Amino acid sequence: MSDDLREPAETAVHQCMNLGSDESCAVVTDDERLPIGEALYDVAREVTDDAVLVRYPPGDQHGSEPPEPVAAAMAGADVVLAPTTKSLSHTRARGEANEAGARVATLPGITPEVFTTGLDADYESIAQECAAMLEAVRDAEEIRVTTDLGTDLTVRPGDREWREDTGLVHEPGGMSNLPAGEVFVSPETADGTYVVDGTMMPHGKLGEGQTLEFEVEDGYVTHISDDAIRQQVEAAAEAVGDAAYNLAELGIGTNLAVTELVGSVLLDEKAGGTVHVAIGDDAGIGGDTEAPIHFDGIVTGPTVFVDGERIDLPSP
Repeated sequence: MSDDLREPAETAVHQCMNLGSDESCAVVTDDERLPIGEALYDVAREVTDDAVLVRYPPGDQHGSEPPEPVAAAMAGADVVLAPTTKSLSHTRARGEANEAGARVATLPGITPEVFTTGLDADYESIAQECAAMLEAVRDAEEIRVTTDLGTDLTVRPGDREWREDTGLVHEPGGMSNLPAGEVFVSPETADGTYVVDGTMMPHGKLGEGQTLEFEVEDGYVTHISDDAIRQQVEAAAEAVGDAAYNLAELGIGTNLAVTELVGSVLLDEKAGGTVHVAIGDDAGIGGDTEAPIHFDGIVTGPTVFVDGERIDLPSP
């Protein structure tokens, strides 16, 4: 194992997942993320004799279901760590593992740089930031986000609950991304415009002055300025119809260890002082829409209003 990968692997296994010696652990990875998978497995097997490393070819896209033997390994474990090229967060396999009682952390698109940067953090402190932000937004009837670049988006959670992604997955059935640090909701509806100027796939970190504009009406994205993203959403819509255009998520970053965007959605969406908005699937985060895509876009420099009152955002 690389020395650079050992410390973040220890943070993930010990602090984030609290793996016990009497528990089973499945590390699920693919051909392109094997070094990170091996680092997590090496630390896990020092804790428990019931540890396995499951490797499979990378999926076609985020949200693609893993092979059945992989899904079975996930559902059969007490703890699942999934450093994969394509996200398993919004899959039936992940949901069924949680329903079976597994504690799951997905690390979609993880790279050694993101692994070492994002897990070089005190997750107890991140949990405190999440708790404070959750308290600020949990009872809001509407959240409005504005920026100088033209974002003016209002989301209404309705009966859906805000959730926190603290990175501490200590209870059966718990789920987190790693790196972690956000508070988020899948709103019942939304209207307005949001302008992404941070990070969004397939572009990665946007260049200076580059922006992506999205218009939203009655909870659905009605206009996408970028050809590449629009084509991917249209392709998903051929399979699931309007569900592909669902305004799936509004998230607020709470990880103060992320001091600059690096081009990884997994890490950048957690940065304090940013918000992110997603299109597509929300079935795994409190919504009722299933789609084969979940595209997050990071918005920097936002002002956030909770029922008309401006709130302070976590900031490095």
